[in-house]
Amino acid sequence: MDFLRRAFDRAKATLNEPQPPRPFQPSLDQLRLSRKLKDEDIEQLLRPKLTPPVPLPPEDDSQVDILLKKRGVISKYAREQVNDTDLSRLRPGQWLNDEIINFYGAMLLGRSDDSKENPSNRKGIQILNVHYFSTFFWSKLTEGYEKGRLAKWTKKVDIFSKDVVLVPVNHGNAHWTSAAINFRRKRFESYDSMGTRRDNVFRALRAYIDAEHRNKKKKAFDFTGWQDYSIDEPQQENGYDCGVFTCQFLQGLSRGDDTIRFTQKDMPALRRRMIWEIGNVKLRDEP
Repeated sequence: MDFLRRAFDRAKATLNEPQPPRPFQPSLDQLRLSRKLKDEDIEQLLRPKLTPPVPLPPEDDSQVDILLKKRGVISKYAREQVNDTDLSRLRPGQWLNDEIINFYGAMLLGRSDDSKENPSNRKGIQILNVHYFSTFFWSKLTEGYEKGRLAKWTKKVDIFSKDVVLVPVNHGNAHWTSAAINFRRKRFESYDSMGTRRDNVFRALRAYIDAEHRNKKKKAFDFTGWQDYSIDEPQQENGYDCGVFTCQFLQGLSRGDDTIRFTQKDMPALRRRMIWEIGNVKLRDEP
């Protein structure tokens, strides 16, 4: 009996002792959040480190101020030229015009052509085989292939042999965006610094490439595997930097960049870089 009483007392004492804490059992929502955070951490580690635009060296930056004081024609390249009024559009707070964007596009095209003829001049930079359509192409494209007489735009070039076709787009004289026909990635691309998806751009590019293929290759274009592609960022934070964003999107495309290297905060420095590049008729090699 004493043995049973002692056993009963020990059991009773054990029941009166503080209970150990329950093991943590996360809820389903907590498990989902934890997994999401881990995935984001892994993606951040795998994502390539961005090299932001490099500011101009002091001696080149001082040249920008000299260029802005010049009058008359500042630079000529191919069929394009920029005068002092055009160049002033690259001052802070100004909206870019056709002359600036087409001059920049002509330099992108020239660099691509030069890179094909002189591969040793690349200096370790990837330069794609690109074609650039001027800002006036889009307005003709919206008229239709036949009415816009677009077959004449490519009498001396086979766009289907290119890596990327670059197209600046003017939306109602109120906003600039960039578009591209990316043969390397099988994508119709639209880059809008307002973050707007431009389905009308995709439709127009698809209609154009099919009509051009029928005209030059005598058969319909094969759209197998092709996608429409756009991004949500970076975005401008004002009403006047869209032209600079457009030029820099086109620049990145011409170099085959996998990521966008710039944001709104880089616009002042990029405006000054573009002044130097146009004034010297030379695209800089650094990012």
